[in-house]
Amino acid sequence: MTETNTGDGGAPLTGCVALVTGASSGIGAATARLLARQGADVALVARRTDRLEELASGIRDLGRACVPLTADLRDAARARRCVDEAAERFGRLDVLVNSAGFVAAAGVEESDPENWERMVDLNLKAVLHTAQQALPHLLRAAAGGPRQVADLVTISSVAGRVARPRNSVYSATKHAVGAFSEALRQEVTGRAVRVGLVEPGMTTTEMTDDPTTGTVARGMPREDWLRAEDVARSIGFMVTQPAHAAVNEILVRPTAQEH
Repeated sequence: MTETNTGDGGAPLTGCVALVTGASSGIGAATARLLARQGADVALVARRTDRLEELASGIRDLGRACVPLTADLRDAARARRCVDEAAERFGRLDVLVNSAGFVAAAGVEESDPENWERMVDLNLKAVLHTAQQALPHLLRAAAGGPRQVADLVTISSVAGRVARPRNSVYSATKHAVGAFSEALRQEVTGRAVRVGLVEPGMTTTEMTDDPTTGTVARGMPREDWLRAEDVARSIGFMVTQPAHAAVNEILVRPTAQEH
């Protein structure tokens, strides 16, 4: 078991452990760095080992412990095992951030059904598996941890609220995680586990580099889009509220985005 770092008593997440999926780039990587700056030790999950090792090195330079866990979260058993590995390595789990995702923009007629499967597997099923596996750990942390509360945050999207042409299946997965998160919130809120949903608008990440994905921006130039760090700050705000306060949903758009 790895001991958590308790060095910076002024950081709001000192003594806590966070697990971030999709951590090799984009919102996941930015969130992992931010949580480490807020005092958490961090477990990182993604497919690209080299990226995880690079990020882990930077987090350790901040004085925080960090464990990279290579996994394809489309494998349900592996997704669940990552949660337990993180808890075993650190002895606890206080925060889970579900950031892994995939988007393939196309009209229904010309869509590749394999892309549908990948979106459902990563955007929805992986969230279900990691959330269920994390709950016992989060409940224990809420009952006996330094904050007397634990957090489960899922990255959704504006697309979970506003369905658009060429974005149907992605929107469907994000609608689904919104409904799941709200039902789960009601199940565990009385036991001091906060369930949050962060819904970004157009954000510059590797996932949105594909020109076909950019079509849903409706002509808004990329320089006006959010950066991954903007979304990470929203997550940081959500998980550092005092124990009696729960911010359950944050919708964050670029200033220039209309819908």
